[in-house]
Amino acid sequence: MSTGIRTNAAAELLGVSPNTLRSWERRFGYPKPERSPGNHRQYELLELQTLRDALTETGNISSAVALARQRQSAPATQFGLEGALESFDEAAADRAMEESLAVRPLERTVEELLLATIDDLAADPEREAELEFACRWATSWLHGARRLAPTASRPAGILLLERGDSPEPETIHAQALDLALRRAGFRVLTLSSELGEDRLVRALRALEPSALVLCGPGRGAGDAAQIVAKVRELGFEAPLYSFRAGDGESATESAGDSPGAVTQTLNSELRRRAASAFA
Repeated sequence: MSTGIRTNAAAELLGVSPNTLRSWERRFGYPKPERSPGNHRQYELLELQTLRDALTETGNISSAVALARQRQSAPATQFGLEGALESFDEAAADRAMEESLAVRPLERTVEELLLATIDDLAADPEREAELEFACRWATSWLHGARRLAPTASRPAGILLLERGDSPEPETIHAQALDLALRRAGFRVLTLSSELGEDRLVRALRALEPSALVLCGPGRGAGDAAQIVAKVRELGFEAPLYSFRAGDGESATESAGDSPGAVTQTLNSELRRRAASAFA
């Protein structure tokens, strides 16, 4: 199944008309969509986000296209960030992120640099102090990026339910997912999976989510099943997915193990439901 973005949604994400978007494709060959079996344009989300950021910086489509192409082709390296975090140097860590953002899109910087570095530190039990410092720094950085994220450009809401007993690195992955979904135009609400029933009902009614995502590993195979049962008992039928769940958890379908993969899964699900509604 294609995971691209249709023309109207792509134009809305960029803040232009569909005709303008198609004219950019003709003039610059960018963004360059693929075609669906029905010959509909399907734009790559990361390409759109990279162009949107470049347009904000340059204010000129020719310069923005050149900058977006450069950023998408740049290789990622995590050594500068990892060294900064190992030295407990917050300013150096910020510089490493800024240097990455100058040559590659935010989505790649977060996944290939920030999250990869956190995972490397988490894999080494001898660097527990460095990991704690890194997680605190990453939380602050991601919150800052979230404040700068564009406002929602689509009505679909996504409820992220974060497991309260998840290891700290998993919390960072959940925060990165929150940021990725906001930048993709979704309305996003992140709450604890251990909310009481009354609070969960209020959140569900306020957001009216198009999908729910359980973030992080649970206590066991029955943990996800209990959450699913609670949501269904409350009368909500939105699909439930898991993100970076533990082994043996089969009560929910995995949406992917990276923010980008989850975003693509949710885009596909919403497109499938929209097509079914008009079938």
